[in-house]
Amino acid sequence: MKKTEDNTMAEKALYILAGYDDRTEEILSGLQNKLYDQGFSGLQTKDIPMHFTMGSYAVEQEDELKNRLEKIAETHRAFDTAFNHVGLFRLPENDVLFVAPEVSREMLALKAEFSDNRDQFSWSPHTTMLIDKPAVIQEATQSVLTEFRSFSGKVAVLHLYEFWPTRHILSVRLAD
Repeated sequence: MKKTEDNTMAEKALYILAGYDDRTEEILSGLQNKLYDQGFSGLQTKDIPMHFTMGSYAVEQEDELKNRLEKIAETHRAFDTAFNHVGLFRLPENDVLFVAPEVSREMLALKAEFSDNRDQFSWSPHTTMLIDKPAVIQEATQSVLTEFRSFSGKVAVLHLYEFWPTRHILSVRLAD
């Protein structure tokens, strides 16, 4: 999801997001909310579930993706994952502060379902905490590192969203 310099989207697209169970969501959103409480705001999309992105698609594929998600939810089970590190991506204008789930066999099997995506970057599963200028991210990183503790979480849901404007289309729970 790329915003232009004036904070608008270059083009509409659909995104598959892998989300978490309630406990994992609570831990991750708690970390992000502590940043917000300290006055950090960032450019990341707000008011969507904590997630890592599985892929992006053309808006014309909405019906196909809804059907695909329903089928995937029946054949893929929810799975545990470890969150043991905080990371940083450098972008041309901004940096991304994130917490990352450990890649597992189950995660790779789920990702394989979306190998036809149109992403232009190599896949690196991460849950964004904040996107902002490097100096702001440097300050925010200290806060997250103070609060963050390794924990076990669970990938339990797939979401389909359209971006710009943000539109939630579908959420499906993975099999138990």
